[in-house]
Formats: sequence, structure tokens, C-alpha cells
Amino acid sequence: MIKTIVAPFRAVMRFPLVQLAAAIFVIFVLQAADDNSFFGQTFEGLDKLVDETVRSISAIVTVKSFTKSWLTFGFMIAYVYLAFWLMLSICGMVLRFLIDFAGRRNFLWSRNPIARSRGIAAYRAWLPLEKIRPVHISQQAWEEQFAWPPHNKPPYLPLGQRVLRASVVYTFVVVLLLAGLQFFTPIHVFSW
Repeated sequence: MIKTIVAPFRAVMRFPLVQLAAAIFVIFVLQAADDNSFFGQTFEGLDKLVDETVRSISAIVTVKSFTKSWLTFGFMIAYVYLAFWLMLSICGMVLRFLIDFAGRRNFLWSRNPIARSRGIAAYRAWLPLEKIRPVHISQQAWEEQFAWPPHNKPPYLPLGQRVLRASVVYTFVVVLLLAGLQFFTPIHVFSW
């Protein structure tokens, strides 16, 4: 029921132009705040962070006034986006934990609605796989092969292996980008 009520708001907030307007509005509110208030101090910290980032980039590449203003504007918005993303991620994790906790304890008789909602989501996820099941293969055999992992283990790698794999891939991409900068641009990153 709550998802149905919040759905229009979520649809509007997922629109990138609305997100950009919200980030700019937050920057204006922070900038207009008194310097001694929490919002004023937050803006001062954000301003220092953006200034240090622009200085770091100007140490690598020549930055003149036009580019500096665009970098300041862009990094200010990017940091506000990042802060919002981090806050919303933390709120989502806490909310999921509270919903799981309420379902386990059957707080206010919420176990059945939570299970029903998650069952509907699982069915919607299963439906595209079920549509391609050949007629001659029984649903039980199809589920044993594709839906349920063997030995009731998750169908993905453990967290440590996923982190290691992602670290190796990201390191490779960064080294590839640095090599491209070294050999194809006047920026010689390996000779710093």
C-alpha cells in the first residue's frame, strides 16, 4: 500500500531534470544560510572540497576562468548528488533491515503482507524465465535446473570473490586509461 502511495513521487524523482533542479536548489539553500548555522558550515565544507578538487585538476591541466567556473559548478552538483545518493542508500538499507525485522517478529501482523509483496516480486522475476520453458520439460525440472541453485547455495559468488574480481577489473581499467593518457595525449601520467 505504501509503495502505491509513494509511486508517483518516486517516478517524478527518478527524472534526471528534477534531480538536477533539486541539487541546484539544495546548493542555493546551503549558500543562502547563515555562516554560523549548520547549513552554512556544510556549504563552507562543500565549497572547500570543490575548491581543492578544482585546484587538483588545475595542477594537471591548464584551467582558465571559463573552465574553472564550469568545473566549480559541475563538481558542486556532483558532490551534492553523491551526498544524496549516500543518504538515500543508507536510509534504504535501514528501511530494509526494519522491514525484515518486523517480518521476522511479526510486528503488527506484518509478516503476511511482506511475504505476499515479496512473493509477487519473485513471481514477476520468474515469469520471463517461465515464458521460454519448452512444453516437454516439466516445471519442476525447469525450476531445479534454473530457479534453485544446487545445495541451497546462492547463485552468485561469495562477497570476497566478487570484491576481488571487481577490484581486478577496475584496476585494469584505470591502468588502461592511464596508459592511454600517457601514449595518446600530452599528459604523461607515468612520469610524475
